[in-house]
Amino acid sequence: MSEVRPGHVLRVVSYNVRAFKDDTDALVDLVRMMDPDVLLVQEAPRHPFAGHRIARFAQQCGLTWSDGKRGWMSTTLLTSLRVHLHDCVHRNLVVRKGDEPRGYALATVSLPGHRPVHVASLHMSLRSDERKLQADTVLGALQPDAMPAIIGGDLNETPGHDVWKLFGQTLHEATPDAFTFPSTGPVKRIDAIFASTSLPHSQPLFALDPAQLARATDHLPIYADFDLSSLAK
Repeated sequence: MSEVRPGHVLRVVSYNVRAFKDDTDALVDLVRMMDPDVLLVQEAPRHPFAGHRIARFAQQCGLTWSDGKRGWMSTTLLTSLRVHLHDCVHRNLVVRKGDEPRGYALATVSLPGHRPVHVASLHMSLRSDERKLQADTVLGALQPDAMPAIIGGDLNETPGHDVWKLFGQTLHEATPDAFTFPSTGPVKRIDAIFASTSLPHSQPLFALDPAQLARATDHLPIYADFDLSSLAK
């Protein structure tokens, strides 16, 4: 992590970590190589003592975890010391009784000398009839019209469907049109990052080892650098 980023650039990485069931050392190495300011996490472990594992993972990655009373959800986010974390909440999304809990983590962060932005990590339902309502809920909490916003995660659907269309009405896609699942031989694009149109973005270039990516978890990471120059105080 020797790169020195300009003071106006916020790097956001979104990653489904599959509850640390795979090669955690490989996962940590990859996160450290990508060096995010905000790491949007999906499928973090959610058993009663999982917080210790998440905190240790954050420490290994050189990041911090706000905890934020997740309850049973598996979605959270980590931040670097380079950014100021103003607040962070974890909220559930509506799912059918008996289904795996789904939710989102919503934080307000800022770079030194810049006004804040909202960032959210989400993991959507496997049921298509639930995802649009879940997306509406997250957009309502994010309020991209009131504050610039970045949202990313595992959408569990491919482009052209309801969630992509809904997010695309007020936000723009900040990640390239490339398959993200499964990591061993990607055939679907079900992960994405969206952002307010006032936040220009670019793609950082990483030499990530495909074999290491396949060992780390079953999704590929997605990432973008955001130019927050317009938010300079």
